[in-house]
Amino acid sequence: MALDSVTLQVKPRGKPIKRLPKEAYLSSSSTTEELYKKLSGAAGCSIYRLRVTNASDGSFIPNSKDTTIEAAGCKDGGVVNVKDLGPQIDWRTVFVIEYAGPLIIHPLIFYIAYPYIYPHTSSFSISSLLPSSSHRPPPPSSLQHLSMVLVLLHFVKRELETLFVHKFSSATMPVFNIFKNSGHYWGLSGLVLAYFTCAPFARISTPNLEASPVNNVFTYFGLLLFVLGELLNFNTHLSLSSLRPRDNPTKRAVPKGLGFDWVTCPNYLFEVLAWVGIWMVNRNWSTGLFLLVAIVQMFFWAKKKERRLRKEFPGEYKKKRYTIVPGLF
Repeated sequence: MALDSVTLQVKPRGKPIKRLPKEAYLSSSSTTEELYKKLSGAAGCSIYRLRVTNASDGSFIPNSKDTTIEAAGCKDGGVVNVKDLGPQIDWRTVFVIEYAGPLIIHPLIFYIAYPYIYPHTSSFSISSLLPSSSHRPPPPSSLQHLSMVLVLLHFVKRELETLFVHKFSSATMPVFNIFKNSGHYWGLSGLVLAYFTCAPFARISTPNLEASPVNNVFTYFGLLLFVLGELLNFNTHLSLSSLRPRDNPTKRAVPKGLGFDWVTCPNYLFEVLAWVGIWMVNRNWSTGLFLLVAIVQMFFWAKKKERRLRKEFPGEYKKKRYTIVPGLF
């Protein structure tokens, strides 16, 4: 064989992979993408189901057209472990499904299920479940309707960004994860948020727009925060998308633009700003709960991104003390 040829010993990690070859023959200048294609072709499965690592140190070998076998630490006679990640689903499809939850549930509760799930009666009976005039609850207030519109606008924006703006470094994710990920959006920002912000008893904290001048100031400031947060969030997503070539979205670069000098993830900062605006409009505990859970999750994502950026661009990336909100976390 050629002097620069590399023979890799291939071993499955975890459950056995049918037809996985015991050896892979490449050249040191071959890309890791070629390695993945050889392994997936021989095993007869999608290239995205496989995760390849170096057996010597456990380092991940990416599926990349820009990384050579040699650069990935694969040497002649070395051993690579191959793990079957199971059935996969496209990341773009995942986000579309996740964000569809609130877009379906909020109008469903406000306009269809409302008289059935909020029976206005002092005692329970079968007749109380029917939307008759005697049992029909009072209609949602103007602020409750406004809150729903803001939530819908937020998730419509997310859907459009998913379809036309975002570029994903990973093509797929395990199918099972879609149920776990969708729980946050279909459950918390969908069912819980819609049910408690639309409820007749929520009118105590969410009156009509005309309730008082103080109420109006609070509401209009919330609207201002929402619009500002959504526009700045969209601008950040455009900046992040521009860093990745469309023909090679796995390629990374140092994020730049408005907010990146303040925190690691300004898109998360502006997301928080928009949801604070929604909370100022509906003043409901369910919105606060969703925001709190989202902040915790985004904090862990942001810390992970900060570590990755420091590792990948040690001389170019400017380290950040705060990942989401300047002065806090």
